[in-house]
Amino acid sequence: MKAFGHTRATRLDEADALVELDIPAPEPGSRDVVVEISAVSVNPVDTKLRSIAPPNGEARVLGYDAVGTVVATGGQVRGFRAGDRVFYAGSSLRQGSNARFQAIDERLIARAPESLTDEEAAALPLTALTAWELLFDRLGLRAGEMESPDALLIVGGAGGVGSILTQIARRLTGLEVIATASRPETVEWCKAMGAHHVIDHRRPLDQELARIGIPHVRYVAGLTATGQHKEAIVRALAPQGALAMIDDPGEFDIMPFKRKSLSVHWEYMFARPVFDTPDMAVQGRILGQVASLVDAGLLRTTLKQVIGPITLENLRKAHELMESGKGIGKAVLCGF
Repeated sequence: MKAFGHTRATRLDEADALVELDIPAPEPGSRDVVVEISAVSVNPVDTKLRSIAPPNGEARVLGYDAVGTVVATGGQVRGFRAGDRVFYAGSSLRQGSNARFQAIDERLIARAPESLTDEEAAALPLTALTAWELLFDRLGLRAGEMESPDALLIVGGAGGVGSILTQIARRLTGLEVIATASRPETVEWCKAMGAHHVIDHRRPLDQELARIGIPHVRYVAGLTATGQHKEAIVRALAPQGALAMIDDPGEFDIMPFKRKSLSVHWEYMFARPVFDTPDMAVQGRILGQVASLVDAGLLRTTLKQVIGPITLENLRKAHELMESGKGIGKAVLCGF
């Protein structure tokens, strides 16, 4: 089958940064379904993995967001059957979704939202899982508790995770949601996603919060440049508040967080599938809840751009967009 990935650690300016592969179509394991891929989106993890050599010198198929149709099931699969339209983010340990077919553990998938096109649905899985786990697993909030005096600051509100995190926090909690953005188009996007306020992350975050009359927040979601903003985040957080981050700030000294008894969390969406945790099926259930919320009109797709069909040229364009740091929402590729 046709697939796209890499065979070594590369920079995007290298000719073989991404290559077309001809590999065998997957066979389902006992708990797997095989999905015929119709649409995918690209995430920062795709570019990160491209810069790391595949294990054992083998070709790695990239891509972790997908929408498609189940075409085969393993012997122990009970929740899905051929013909089901599903969406998922998968596992970084297995071959990715930039391929005609992909085998995926049934515990990690859900039926795609009926109200969305394939392109619209493909924008959601990885970022929705990340946002949901960050809010409810890492920060300990409870979905549906709408009475809260607290506020959440989302650093990097216009990106893929920020776009859906803003919606989930606005719709499923009583938090006051403050997003950061620095360009007119990203400010407007954050407002459209539901942010109560948008502040400028080119300025000290605590000063920007004071400007809008919010001296402290209980929670901060560090989605980008967390290391750069660390001192301002410590100042902005109320005593006994919490920071949850998803980026890779390198060395990160947490001692400044001690005086206020602040907690620091990392959210990594692939932790459950990589370590085959006993609660791995939670991810499938989260996606099922997200699909229901979308179909109920409470959440919307974060799709911003359809680049075109799933080709080598278009995947390179998507990787370029990710590495530029100027993407808004999600970019999707659809069809072979």
